[in-house]
Amino acid sequence: MATLPTYRWRLAPDGLATRRQLRALGLRPGGQDVAAQLERPRRRRGPLVAYLYEVDKAKPVRPMTPAKWAALAKANTARRICPECGRDAGYVIPAELGMCTPCFDPAEEQRAA
Repeated sequence: MATLPTYRWRLAPDGLATRRQLRALGLRPGGQDVAAQLERPRRRRGPLVAYLYEVDKAKPVRPMTPAKWAALAKANTARRICPECGRDAGYVIPAELGMCTPCFDPAEEQRAA
């Protein structure tokens, strides 16, 4: 198993980029292997590691199709529907609660009325 070249934070050579940097350029790794890694030291824990990809081998981001936009809108709408009362909460329901705030705390619904 070959080891990856490792660079310190902010010292990576030009032509290499992280996934986020590629995305900002409108690119994606496109199936290429990781070219190197970047390490950011931390005081009491192990270093943070970011993988680097070659920019010249990256491919353009695939465009969103109308079907993908529709599926995304449907999924976001489903996140707003309370499973208890079936109403649109007007916000994304927190996963910790699992229901809208009035269903979680019935006293709050009485205060709002």
